[in-house]
Amino acid sequence: MENYPYYPSSVKKEITYPGDIKRGRRGPKAKRVQEWLSFHDFKTSTDGDFGPATELCVRDFQKENKINETGIVNQITWEALVKPMTDVLTDLHPIEGTTAPQNVLNFAKQHLKAHPVEIGGQNSGPWVRMYMNGNEGNQWPWCAGFVTFVMEQAYASLGRKMPIKGSFSCDNLANQAIKEGLFVKGTDIIKEKIKWEDMPECWLFLNRKTSTDWTHTGFGFSGHGEVFRTIEGNTNDEGSREGYEVCQRTRNNKNRDYIRLPD
Repeated sequence: MENYPYYPSSVKKEITYPGDIKRGRRGPKAKRVQEWLSFHDFKTSTDGDFGPATELCVRDFQKENKINETGIVNQITWEALVKPMTDVLTDLHPIEGTTAPQNVLNFAKQHLKAHPVEIGGQNSGPWVRMYMNGNEGNQWPWCAGFVTFVMEQAYASLGRKMPIKGSFSCDNLANQAIKEGLFVKGTDIIKEKIKWEDMPECWLFLNRKTSTDWTHTGFGFSGHGEVFRTIEGNTNDEGSREGYEVCQRTRNNKNRDYIRLPD
């Protein structure tokens, strides 16, 4: 992982090797092992108690990854467990001429490839904690946190300042965009006052409940007619605002507003 200055200690905590973890261990370190085992489809309880079931899952994970089957999470095993996260924390080294919206979309696709999901309950698990600065739980919907985190990565890799500060709140994102002159009314897209080709390669969409209340956000791209493609967090195949994963969807342009990302 490249240590961009914006990575807080809460992110580093998710991937830094904490020392050997084995049967009998209880607490947050054991729970992280269980969460990552579950992410890799070696399902076990995420109760923070490293018992015989967790040990067997570790052995199975080690076997699949051609690691010595000890049932102990040593550094090699740990690094294999958290590799999906370290992969998305790695710089893409954009080539000269890459615009900020292009870079944002490239980073979003890198996250999509890893398929972050909730683990251990609603709005919970290592991916949620990464996007939400260590926070998790029912009161921490993470769609705006996902958008903010990816934008931070993309702009930092270009050595540029974010066009808006970012937030865990959709309303705050909208209000920041309004202040900076980057807010695009969805009605202007529908009425073609602003055409899709006038938008950058990537933008933010906001699900509009009222003119002052937005309930979900993600990245939009490839607008055409009444629809556009998205990469978004805290959603699912049905497009719920309280889903469980990062996924790509196609959405219509009804009840949406947008945030333009400048070049």
